[in-house]
Amino acid sequence: MIKPGLIMTPGPTEISERVRKAMASPITNPDLDPSFFDFYAETCDKLKKIINTKEDVLILSGEGILGLEAAMASLVEPGDQVLCLANGVFGEGFKDFAELYGGQVTLLQKNYDEPITSEDVKDFLAKHGSRFKIATVVHCETPAGLINPIHEICPLLKEAGAITIVDAVSSIAGHEIEPDKWGIDVVLGGSQKCLSAPPGLTFLSISQDAWLKMEKRKYPIRSFYANLMNWKEMWFKDKIFPYTPPISDIFALFEAASAALEEGKAIYERHEKLGAAVRETLKEVGFKIYPREGAEANTVTAFYIPDGVDDEKFRKHLWENYSVMIAGSWGKLSGKVWRIGHMGENAREAKIFELFRAFEKALKDFGITTGKNLAETYALKIS
Repeated sequence: MIKPGLIMTPGPTEISERVRKAMASPITNPDLDPSFFDFYAETCDKLKKIINTKEDVLILSGEGILGLEAAMASLVEPGDQVLCLANGVFGEGFKDFAELYGGQVTLLQKNYDEPITSEDVKDFLAKHGSRFKIATVVHCETPAGLINPIHEICPLLKEAGAITIVDAVSSIAGHEIEPDKWGIDVVLGGSQKCLSAPPGLTFLSISQDAWLKMEKRKYPIRSFYANLMNWKEMWFKDKIFPYTPPISDIFALFEAASAALEEGKAIYERHEKLGAAVRETLKEVGFKIYPREGAEANTVTAFYIPDGVDDEKFRKHLWENYSVMIAGSWGKLSGKVWRIGHMGENAREAKIFELFRAFEKALKDFGITTGKNLAETYALKIS
């Protein structure tokens, strides 16, 4: 049995009862029932509104990494010059996928606690020229709790002639984006983050420029499952799915997207307010936030682990004794920072209050005193 508790990780998040019930709806044969074709299209239309784009949107059967790989498999050809903007684990991960499909990768790298700025991009392009066919960047680097200013970066990359791919898995519905205005060709999202649907689906928007590059390829796409052209030729033309879609997961995503649209602009205000409250609470009782000031994400907070505290032992203790789960981090930040996910259904005042109550108890169990009551400090921040 899965242990019940409060899951305050940066995705997968908790899901609402409304979404859980939608997932339990009776199913049909999604390959043959015309009513499901309409339902899938309607779900994509809802995601279009959330992404804030007029471009095509698809839902693929697989976690967010599938969207990333599908974009790279479909757009990168052997020999293509690919620029990967990398100041975190997922930014660096784009390099691996680009090289897997034959791309020649150049990295623009910065420290994990620093955002990549427009000046960084201008200087880099001035030095290396406009030879890149594809450029990738991560909006929210979840392992570091950092947000990159894609509204400044992507127009420069687009002007330089690159097809721009943005991993917005941990920011969509938490930070407002305008891909059509900012020159973003492919936006990647995931069901289990700010929309708070169950994990298992990726969705993405695809511009006409991106479709055109795929259509003009010299070499065939070296995948079937990750081949986006199959969707263009089968789904958009003939309303045939390339493979059987996971109908119950899509029921849940439809409901989660509906809830986000009903909340409207307030969804961004909620994430901004509660993200700031979490950071200010932690700073007031003595914790240090990981990213540099001004680069913090509204959806996840990464903060330094106190000296002498074992990351895994503490998080295990918090879960086993107080039924609250937070996350550590990955790669260079493993064992150095803890992460609190305040995205989607986790971005609720009461849930964060309960998190801080349990967190303080666990800290005391490890001999750490904060001087101020965490939950009470947080309550004052949101009042």
